[in-house]
Amino acid sequence: MKRRFKVGWSLILAAVMLFSVVACSLPDDKVVRVYNWGDYIDPTVCDKFEEETGYKVIYDMFDTNEDMYTKLVNSKTKYDVLFPSDYMTERMIDEDMLAEINFANVPNYANVDSTYKDLSYDPDNKYSIPYMWGTLGILYNKTMVSEKPTSWNALWDEQYSQSIFMLNSQRDAIGATMMLLGYDLNCTDDDAIAQVKQKLVDQAPLVLAYLVDDYKDKMIAGEAALALAWQGDAVYCIDKNPDLDYVIPEEGSNIFYDTVCIPKSCGNKAGAEAFINFLCRPDIAALNAAYIGYSTPISAARELMGEAGANAIAYPDLSLYKLEIFSALGDKNKIYDMVWTEITTSVGI
Repeated sequence: MKRRFKVGWSLILAAVMLFSVVACSLPDDKVVRVYNWGDYIDPTVCDKFEEETGYKVIYDMFDTNEDMYTKLVNSKTKYDVLFPSDYMTERMIDEDMLAEINFANVPNYANVDSTYKDLSYDPDNKYSIPYMWGTLGILYNKTMVSEKPTSWNALWDEQYSQSIFMLNSQRDAIGATMMLLGYDLNCTDDDAIAQVKQKLVDQAPLVLAYLVDDYKDKMIAGEAALALAWQGDAVYCIDKNPDLDYVIPEEGSNIFYDTVCIPKSCGNKAGAEAFINFLCRPDIAALNAAYIGYSTPISAARELMGEAGANAIAYPDLSLYKLEIFSALGDKNKIYDMVWTEITTSVGI
């Protein structure tokens, strides 16, 4: 799931792109091609990896799981490391797009807590390693709401008309609406989907904007009262504006896992496994979690992070909430795609 984009990172990215021209002339077994969400790694990590291993990193970024999937299917670029979210990881496993990881080459996998293993999207832990995790909820401005929101219904409250940001993310928007209406997060019942579509159509006049990255700075600036938000973004925003707070609604929500995988089409599997092993080292995991604001699955990394590793929003007591993981929807993906396309087209996105 995605995350803030900083000026500092954009400058570093420009340097990486410049270096990529040189790296492309190196043999494949010396280059690791990484495809990740924007600003989803500490900018120093790739440099540290290069210095310690002798590999060179070519780093590209995507905005959504669907963009990543489409490029992987249609592009001739042979990426070595991918960072799909749980449901996309499951889809790619189902479509035989991922290589099995040789865990003998990833000994630092032992640092990953057992809580984050054997999950539904990769139950045998063959194809992926958890990178970060988080929840979906409501980011709100305490000075702009009449009371603390406890239900997804707050995002449909007419008193906040034109003061609501929605994520331009179909699984998140549809999933939150499914749970509001009492359905499972991954419900594919035709009647339920029709109800969700109508509910989102009814909401559209209340929504100030459908955004991915920009809502964070706008919420920090006090431009809206409420936003459908990822918890890592909430941590970042609250740090910048203490008038903000975050809640997981009482109807339940999504707990998501962003993973690290190796596509079958990779050009350097050994380099990919070396990169993944590096990410699982506690000091590196701590760097990434502190920079990104999302939650690391490595307890030893949390211990290195001090107060940030104990943040109650980043690391909630999961037993207090009804949380579900997104799953791949098979043929029903097309219906979800159609519903979201109709909604976004109707509001001019």
